[in-house]
Amino acid sequence: LFSPFYVFQLIPLVGVVSFAAVGAFSFSAYSLFSKSDVIINKSGNPEPWETVDPTKPQKLLTIHQKWKPIEELENVRKLMK
Repeated sequence: LFSPFYVFQLIPLVGVVSFAAVGAFSFSAYSLFSKSDVIINKSGNPEPWETVDPTKPQKLLTIHQKWKPIEELENVRKLMK
């Protein structure tokens, strides 16, 4: 009754779902290997937020972001170490 040759309506659905799955997997791999705020082994570095470069944008798209250190927070960080 149902032959794969007669179910042409599923071809766009399979294409869209496959494209979304490949996109999700590729973005996950990109985030895992290139982002500094994504970590795999937390026991090697218990405070990974200390090694994040504040001058490098962490977002996928950044428009007109300028980073300036906050003097009070830098003083607190120096006292805590």
